[in-house]
Amino acid sequence: MNRLYIANGENPVKMTIDLLNVMKPMENRSKDISIGIKPNLVCASPADEGATTHPEIIEGIIVYLQELGYTNLRIIEGSWIGDSTKRAFKICGYEALSEKYGVPLYDLKDDTSVTRSYKGVDINICSIALDVDVLINVPLIKGHCQTNITCALKNLKGLIPDSEKRRFHTLGLHKPIAYLNALIHQHLIIADGICPDPYFEEGGRPKKLNRIVACYDPVLMDSYAAQVLGYQISEIKYIQLAQKEGVGSPMDKETEHIYIYEDKPETISGIQQKNKKYLKIVDEADACSACFSNLASALEKLSEEGLTETFADQICIGQAYRGYKGVLGVGDCTECFKKHLPGCPPDIHSIVEFLKTIGGGD
Repeated sequence: MNRLYIANGENPVKMTIDLLNVMKPMENRSKDISIGIKPNLVCASPADEGATTHPEIIEGIIVYLQELGYTNLRIIEGSWIGDSTKRAFKICGYEALSEKYGVPLYDLKDDTSVTRSYKGVDINICSIALDVDVLINVPLIKGHCQTNITCALKNLKGLIPDSEKRRFHTLGLHKPIAYLNALIHQHLIIADGICPDPYFEEGGRPKKLNRIVACYDPVLMDSYAAQVLGYQISEIKYIQLAQKEGVGSPMDKETEHIYIYEDKPETISGIQQKNKKYLKIVDEADACSACFSNLASALEKLSEEGLTETFADQICIGQAYRGYKGVLGVGDCTECFKKHLPGCPPDIHSIVEFLKTIGGGD
């Protein structure tokens, strides 16, 4: 069904419930099924900073489902490498949500994994993600330092162990994301467009859009997200790969936009992307997202001070540099470099101070 359901407003709980009442996604389903709700809690950051899914959206989903008689609900997530899911549950308001509605939280970093194979590629997936009968994916429409955007397709990375998240980067990231989506079916996507960071995934630069978008097709959702964030689908490789693998279809002129509070559709206004020329001094090879994102944010700060033009050496980062003897590196994978900042990942402040001390010269 090539439809996008869109709610614009100031009350995320009501917007979510109203969207679901229009869509009726649980029609003709047994009340005994298990339902997994997968937000984006990439880091322990409040939703108003633009990195994590608003708990009010999850609350709207829970209220809707419980009023229909569904009781076997669970919130499932695994934060990115270097951060604690449990801390994210607390900081992001999910502990309180769990207590209020009696919906358990599952930290997938503690889960066992099951190996599934797709086109000869083995992928380890957290067991709970495969046990649920219905998966509701609740990503953000936000930017990403390596893939330009992250939304429905990439949000499934939270359903794999940390070791597999690292390996995804050694496999080129885009293809394993597409393959993972071929292995895990999303039954419903409700994307948070309340105030996402349109530039980087760790937040800090929220853009107020006051929008929640829902559909059944992750490729459709991500193609919409790309347009909102100012990109062409051709600039997001994993969207094209997922389409090729039959995961879904992108937005086109036949796509129906259903605005549940409006009679006439509005034009999708793309966000003007910032110039990230400071990333040209980074030599990235198989870097994990947390490490690369922290480096990108640190360079953004240094660029604002006019310091990134002073570096004589490329800044190397990523798993491919393990054992390599280079000049300037960030993260534990570059421990053999002449000038090296440890950390897995090092935090933004440490990177800023390290690079200021280096000063760009030998």
